[in-house]
Amino acid sequence: MKEGEESLIIFHGPHAYISPSLYEIRESVPTWNYAAVHVYGEPTLFSGEEGLTETLNQMINTFESSYMAQWSEMSEEYRSRMMKHIVGFEIRAKRLEAKFKLSQNRTKGEQARIIESLSQNPDSNISGIAELMRQEGLGH
Repeated sequence: MKEGEESLIIFHGPHAYISPSLYEIRESVPTWNYAAVHVYGEPTLFSGEEGLTETLNQMINTFESSYMAQWSEMSEEYRSRMMKHIVGFEIRAKRLEAKFKLSQNRTKGEQARIIESLSQNPDSNISGIAELMRQEGLGH
């Protein structure tokens, strides 16, 4: 990642193997359902402690707010030393490409079987595909 050059950041959502045993036609092959977004843009890099502290505080509050107390109790020396190993970045998106492959090409019956099969899985990546398919009105 370099300033002044386009970078690609990939955000992936849930994904799951789809068994051909869920299809009506026996002569079928397995596939993979997924959701992904590609973001293209030029990055701005920063390594100053002030900007990094603000970014880390936002990330901790967003993803693990209970960790903030522990982070705040660490010595200033330790936090400062850790900051020297971090490079922050920001990307102003110039182009987005999204792909949601959710068995849209299959029959409603096949979609319903896929949704039922995936929704029973405790892995959120797998059951998340079933939820996306429901949100898109597939399988009805």
